[in-house]
Amino acid sequence: MSASWLFSTPCSKLNHHLRRRNHLLILSPAFLFSGTGKQMVTTSSASSSSNRGAFTTLKERVSFEKEIKKSKFIAIAGHIPDEGSAQSFLSEVRDPRATHNCWAYKVGEQYRTNDDGEPSGTAGKPIHSAIASSGLDRIMVVVIRHFGGIKLGTGGLVRAYGGVAAECLRNAPTCLIKSKVPMGLEVPFELLGVLYHQLQSFQAEDIKQDYDTGKDGVTMVTFKADFDCVQGLEEAIKANCSRDIVFYKR
Repeated sequence: MSASWLFSTPCSKLNHHLRRRNHLLILSPAFLFSGTGKQMVTTSSASSSSNRGAFTTLKERVSFEKEIKKSKFIAIAGHIPDEGSAQSFLSEVRDPRATHNCWAYKVGEQYRTNDDGEPSGTAGKPIHSAIASSGLDRIMVVVIRHFGGIKLGTGGLVRAYGGVAAECLRNAPTCLIKSKVPMGLEVPFELLGVLYHQLQSFQAEDIKQDYDTGKDGVTMVTFKADFDCVQGLEEAIKANCSRDIVFYKR
């Protein structure tokens, strides 16, 4: 692969090449599922920025249980890496013996809610509000209700579902995850040592080389860097290599 091919090829083909070389996980389009098929609200606001940057998520699965007017509410929350994982999470934690298994999740700008037979807007929506208020991303909360014989009314249901979801998330252990940006550049052999030193300094990952560039003494190097280190890494490489180097980043 030559430098002229790299930087003159249409972006779609170039993206395909670097995705293949780096074995990137590309999120599939969001799919819809209904759990029990009752009263699902879906919102899809596509945004590439939702897959970039840093986000805080749950470190482990957590639960919280509370009895409200003889009904038992059990909230179970956990990390989901993408929308496709939400169905698996629901299947694992839902209780088929319960009166309701209501849920909501948030993955970047995408979210889904389900009232599972409760009056519309009284369960899934307050659960999602609790998620949004927590500042966490890529998580799902399922609230299981075992009916105790006393009706709570719409206001009572909103407070119950939203309250147990919020309490479940309040003291849950969290972790910060930084998104990785795939990058690539061509570099002469004699500058590989300098380049690798900078890549290690900025903790770049998944570093690969391809000598089939069509140019003597030149290799293609691809890697992934934390999104907030990209600019600093570019500047450091250019300053230390003393060359006019063109970067590709996705």
